[in-house]
Amino acid sequence: MSGICIRDIDIYHPSNKVGNDFFIRHFDEKGVDIRGLLNALGRENRYSIDSPEENSLTMAFEAASNVLEKTGLAGEDIDLIAYASQTPEYIFPTNSLMIHRLINAASHTICIDSNANCAGMTAAVEQVSRQMMANPKIRRALVIGSDHVKPHADQNDPVYYANFGDAAAAIILERTEDSVGFIDSIYQTDTCVYGNSKFPAEGLSSLGRTGVAPGQFTVKFIPFDDSICVDAASESINTLLKDNGIDPDSIKAACFSQLSLPNIRAVAEKTGIPADAPVYIGDEFGYTSTSSPFIALHRAVDSGKLERGDKVLFWTVGAGWQNVAFVMEY
Repeated sequence: MSGICIRDIDIYHPSNKVGNDFFIRHFDEKGVDIRGLLNALGRENRYSIDSPEENSLTMAFEAASNVLEKTGLAGEDIDLIAYASQTPEYIFPTNSLMIHRLINAASHTICIDSNANCAGMTAAVEQVSRQMMANPKIRRALVIGSDHVKPHADQNDPVYYANFGDAAAAIILERTEDSVGFIDSIYQTDTCVYGNSKFPAEGLSSLGRTGVAPGQFTVKFIPFDDSICVDAASESINTLLKDNGIDPDSIKAACFSQLSLPNIRAVAEKTGIPADAPVYIGDEFGYTSTSSPFIALHRAVDSGKLERGDKVLFWTVGAGWQNVAFVMEY
């Protein structure tokens, strides 16, 4: 029996590291104290693009190049490229098509872009795994997640301006014989806060009619209690594990959304997975949105926490909101 497995993973982030002090001073000058917010979310540092030569696409290419070099593979060895971003550098042509050219992929390679907001890369890995299971012509897939939110963040909004970091992750999925790999997934959608996060704030059609004025091409964010998805996520994960006969104690690494440390702890507690299973990297990287669970995976693999044959659980949530969870054998 063949399985869809993780061949390897690598990441990229800019060299510019920004600590909490910068954002605390920024908001102190506005009469807003964000110390409690940063402490609650678990923030300390984040990497931030400070060069006009870098963006979400260049980070994606660097991450892809890193994982190809790490595995000794070339672009022509990849049968599918999937790029996930809520801040793509281009709407068309697809960013995956550009990455195809940059890595010199083959003419048969499938190129797709996807966007499930912060859940984007998790959903992309799940959907590509399903596609590979159904299509034996796809032996290897390169899935990349990359976001650069800062240019679109309102500098008066502590959540978006002070919370996010810039980074990309790239993973190679491979069909292998006599392996388990991808096991199962589950989605849960609730549109109760669908209007609380919108980008661009006025919609693309308005921008096309009126041009881009200051403040138009930014995120419109109405604060809400982000813990509302915790119970639903826990319910989904419990169902996922039960349906597949997986003991929560067998989960060696939990690679969750890095938006909120309390949410990570709450989901872990409510699902009964080991207390040391969740991987937290939000203190170093900030919140990198779509790539955050996979930067956590990179840390788990790189540190030796996760070994071949171990079960790893993924969960994240996209704006609006949509929970996505899946489990794999690494």
